[in-house]
Amino acid sequence: MLLTTLKTLTGYGEMLFPNQNNHTKPMSNNTILKALEVMGYKGKMTGHGFRGLASTALHEQGYDHMHIELQLAHQERNETSSAYNHALYLKQRAVMMQQWADYLDELKAGAKVIPFQGKSA
Repeated sequence: MLLTTLKTLTGYGEMLFPNQNNHTKPMSNNTILKALEVMGYKGKMTGHGFRGLASTALHEQGYDHMHIELQLAHQERNETSSAYNHALYLKQRAVMMQQWADYLDELKAGAKVIPFQGKSA
């Protein structure tokens, strides 16, 4: 539901968070930093910081490295693998992200801060 609503705001393009000047490119890092500043996170957190936090927590819970990297839109460093592996692992990534979202929802609702218990729980 949330993603459907987001698409109505961003014009049904391929990007969920498009660049305002070129909708085929992602939103700039400066835009994300400004949004975090407005929300009171200036000097406390960055977009890359949130990505690093998620990557660390997901790796600690034993999620597949490739699934995490694809979710974070990281490119395969091995050119041969990159050229031949087009798997997206959508089912596994959906489960992983739903468990991550559930954890964040619990924290938002005031749950005691406990380590992320995703896959191994």
